[in-house]
Amino acid sequence: MSTTFTAPGRFAGKRILITGGSGGIGRATAERIVAEGGRVLVTGTNPEKLAAVKEKLPEVVTLVNDAGDPAECAKAYCQAGADELALLDITATVENRPTMLEVVKKVAEVTTIPFTVGGGIFDVASASAVLKAGANKISTSSAAFRKPEMIKEMITEFGPEKVTVAIDVDINESLPSGYEVYIDGGRTATGADAVEWAKKIDGFGVPVILPTSKAGDGAQTGFDLPVIRAMAEACSADIVASGGAGKLEHFYEAVKAGATVLLAASVFHFNIIGIPELKDYLRGRGVKLR
Repeated sequence: MSTTFTAPGRFAGKRILITGGSGGIGRATAERIVAEGGRVLVTGTNPEKLAAVKEKLPEVVTLVNDAGDPAECAKAYCQAGADELALLDITATVENRPTMLEVVKKVAEVTTIPFTVGGGIFDVASASAVLKAGANKISTSSAAFRKPEMIKEMITEFGPEKVTVAIDVDINESLPSGYEVYIDGGRTATGADAVEWAKKIDGFGVPVILPTSKAGDGAQTGFDLPVIRAMAEACSADIVASGGAGKLEHFYEAVKAGATVLLAASVFHFNIIGIPELKDYLRGRGVKLR
């Protein structure tokens, strides 16, 4: 559990997520959250642990099937003031399967803001299925690298505003930019220079490029600023900062490096940073937000 409980009244309208099904929250704290208008979500993949928590706190907790229940998280993020959502099925490509469309449909039912879906987008047909399921945009990575002509086809079919291209990157000092493109969920090195690939994508008319640093993703040590800066300088597309956010300052650093879209998961998912808190912080430093 990584949530600190302070300040009476801070839980109104919030979902407090307790991961692992460990029951690492006392009755008094859980009841306080509920009394102040919040909701306690206990998550995990072990049914026995989840059942034990439910028995311990039957009136004040809601069980969630796993630590990343997309529909529950989507509702929470909408209420918290997120501008957009990204639903990334990170194992779909490696498992050679399409995106889980039922999950996309459930998320579409509860969201009040645009959301992008990535993972398992192999061609125009799979992209179309995701959009028909309710997504506002699609993101493609490995398939786009293997078949760059697919990017043009998607832009022609759906319009550029529906298409994002993601790039998993890692440091390779032997390449001109110092960064290499990885595919298959970051498992396969390609030998291609990441900034050169971003420039090619930009030339197709893609409006948003989403680079994610393999080294930084989940580390909470900060976004990979050099790759953000290099792509922002080389491309006219919006560059997304993704992978590595751990504190408020990291987001501002990404903006200064040239990112125009800020993406994070863990810091929001586990209540390390609140979305309203982040927006106030950025506005206070002169960053224009939606």
